[in-house]
Amino acid sequence: MARLKSTLLAGTTLVCALGIGYVMQFGLALPGQKQTAAAGPLQVTDVAEVSSATALPLPPSDVQFEIDLPDQKIELAAADAGMAGTDLPQEPLSESFGCDVRMESSPAAGAMVRLSLSSACHGSDRVTIHHQGMMFTEVMQPDGTLDITVPALSENAVFMASFASGDGAMTTAEVPSMPFYDRVAVQWRGEAGLQLHALEFGAEYFGTGHIWADTSGDLGAAARGEGGFLTRLGQRGAPEAQLVEVYSYPSGASTRDGDIALSVEAEVTTANCDTMVEAQTFELVGEADLRIRDLTLEIPGCDTAGDFLVLNNLVQDLTISAR
Repeated sequence: MARLKSTLLAGTTLVCALGIGYVMQFGLALPGQKQTAAAGPLQVTDVAEVSSATALPLPPSDVQFEIDLPDQKIELAAADAGMAGTDLPQEPLSESFGCDVRMESSPAAGAMVRLSLSSACHGSDRVTIHHQGMMFTEVMQPDGTLDITVPALSENAVFMASFASGDGAMTTAEVPSMPFYDRVAVQWRGEAGLQLHALEFGAEYFGTGHIWADTSGDLGAAARGEGGFLTRLGQRGAPEAQLVEVYSYPSGASTRDGDIALSVEAEVTTANCDTMVEAQTFELVGEADLRIRDLTLEIPGCDTAGDFLVLNNLVQDLTISAR
């Protein structure tokens, strides 16, 4: 492969996934992954006392004031006598201000699903989307909305959204075109440096038919049965975000015969070198059930930064027949 300093990984540790579904029992972490340790206390130094109020001049000490107060009692009248005995609303503030979470879905081309999420009280908040065991982190818009398109992994697709506060919502969508597509995905957390690559019908690296993050293909080719496409899910700028890459090919409507070589690669960077990376792979091919497998990968030392680990046998290649 035309890849500078590529290193073939001799072996990986694969463990069968414990479950398939949208249950959020693992939170933001992958199964078996430790939670990030809390940061130590922030040391604050050079504190100067500053008042935020404007100082008003005091009167001279030799000036005296005399104020005559009325003898009669002063009674405060209610602004509206009809308010007496009125009970104040008891519902939580979040409900009063419309903080409920709404989630809607609709099928889209390419066996995809459009998701719309809204919550007035969650502007700019992180949210985790769950689907068939797949999890990825998004960030709400400042106005409390989010609109994304997600590759479905089930014909009867269920999606869930969860916030750190415990708020969440669920939606379902029917995806009638799902049987026409094969899908392979890899998910990870943080700066793992993972990439999913597909070499369609004998394609060379960086040539026509090499589908990956930098050349992701398009839905038009998939609709014509000529090629696949890659979808990246998750907000890469968010700290410790859950991220997913999904490769889709229209095997049920393909106009081409041959094999599609699939591989997962890991770039050695200063952010992941000399660490253990945990990830999961998803395979939905033909009429077989969705298969999820765990991956544990030891990244070499930081002196190898810039190298790539190529995992050719982590996911099965696709064999395509023209229709």
